[in-house]
Amino acid sequence: MTYLLVAIGSALGGMARHWCGMAAAARWGTAFPWGTILINIVGSFLIGVVAAFTEPDGRWGPVQPARDFLMVGVLGGYTTFSAFSLQTLTLLRDGKLAYAAGNVALSVGACVIAVWLGYVLGAAFRRTA
Repeated sequence: MTYLLVAIGSALGGMARHWCGMAAAARWGTAFPWGTILINIVGSFLIGVVAAFTEPDGRWGPVQPARDFLMVGVLGGYTTFSAFSLQTLTLLRDGKLAYAAGNVALSVGACVIAVWLGYVLGAAFRRTA
């Protein structure tokens, strides 16, 4: 059953990632991977919230099926680390060193901050009533 939940969540997350990536490309173009960066920041924030809510003392408690569906499935399908890696390599191969460095710095820095903020927010609301 866990595999089915993860598969369904991955499909939903992948569809959301595709839509967000296309929307970002239409809005800002494709010269710099803004869509991937934003997807990874949002995904990092949300995984922090879900992690806080599904810890043993969390609002939802240790509900492993929901945690697997959301964190491994939906958010695993939504975030795009492999796309980030390929886009960084492409920028390097194209000689766009500043863009590659900016992509790495923004993605890693902003995602670590986003997961921390998501966790702090989730932890603030995680205790059951």
